[in-house]
Amino acid sequence: MDSRESFRHLFGAPRALIGMIHVGALPGTPTSHHAIDKLAQEAVTEARVYRDAGFTALMIENMHDRPYVKAPAGPEIVAAMAVIGREIKRETGLPLGVQVLAGANREAIAVAHACGAEFVRVEGFVFAHVADEGTIEASAGDLLRYRRAIGAERVRVFADIKKKHSAHAITADVSLAETAKAAEFFLVDGVIVTGTATGEPAVPADVDSVAKAVHTPVLVGSGLAPDNFARYAAADGFIVGSSVKQGGLWSNPLDRAAVDAVAQAFAGLVARA
Repeated sequence: MDSRESFRHLFGAPRALIGMIHVGALPGTPTSHHAIDKLAQEAVTEARVYRDAGFTALMIENMHDRPYVKAPAGPEIVAAMAVIGREIKRETGLPLGVQVLAGANREAIAVAHACGAEFVRVEGFVFAHVADEGTIEASAGDLLRYRRAIGAERVRVFADIKKKHSAHAITADVSLAETAKAAEFFLVDGVIVTGTATGEPAVPADVDSVAKAVHTPVLVGSGLAPDNFARYAAADGFIVGSSVKQGGLWSNPLDRAAVDAVAQAFAGLVARA
């Protein structure tokens, strides 16, 4: 099946609302102070809130592990993420995604394969860029060969293009749409469009241009809130992580009312389609 059919099969509908779970700081990172069991319990609690509100899917990310280091991620990070992901899958049964910072795309595939997650979010799939952590090289060729080598072909790869928190001066002559086309040519399962930073909205015109340029699913990966879903009608997927937190800050606990409001905005967009 093609990437759009695969997307619909995975999420059970043409569009998906994905709730981000920022797992607590993992072992060995500067702000780590909880055991894995507690981190898993907190993540499962958030997963239940998303599930009960009607979110389509979930994603785990180690965003509390700042400052981030470039790939490879340590075995302690991979092991912890796999354990936490498995607990979420057991509790909710919802499709689950994995992102391992920074640019630890192989590790994300390994975590997803081990815990039963269905997709990963990766950075640096095509074209190099300069991130907070340094230069991130393109990884598509290596990543998809690794996925094949470990028998994880069922794990879909959704890739950020012109990733947030990064400088793209070295590819300034390559448009966002052309970057998306390159990712599609390199067999990505979906592309993600973001704003310039966590919580910053994507430019609606950017989402529109990418959606017109490729046949693969397009996801919006930052800055989504109840009042702006309608601006991204061209998108197939919506990843929400900041606006559903208390005070709109990604590092805060979930705000249940905000979670419900986002779910209702998504439902309204689907109903109007």
